Amino acid sequence: MESTVELMAKVQEALDEIRPAIQMDGGDVELVDITEDGVAQVRMVGACGGCPMSLVTLQAGIERIIKRKVPGITAVQAV
Repeated sequence: MESTVELMAKVQEALDEIRPAIQMDGGDVELVDITEDGVAQVRMVGACGGCPMSLVTLQAGIERIIKRKVPGITAVQAV
C-alpha cells in the first residue's frame, strides 16, 4: 500500500490536470488531506466555494478522474 505522501502526490498530479478547466470558471480546488480509509479531502475555492454546482463538479468530474488515476482513493469529499 502506498504511503499518504505518495497518494497525495498522485492526487495533486490529477488535480493539476483538471485545474485549468476549473479555473476557467473562476474557481479552484485544493487538496487538504487523505484519510486512512482513502478519502481525498479537498477544498473548493474561488467561484467554486459558493457555487451550488460545485457538488456536481466534485462528484461527476473531480472524484471520477481522481479515482481513475489514483488507485487507493475511495472517495473525494469537500471539506
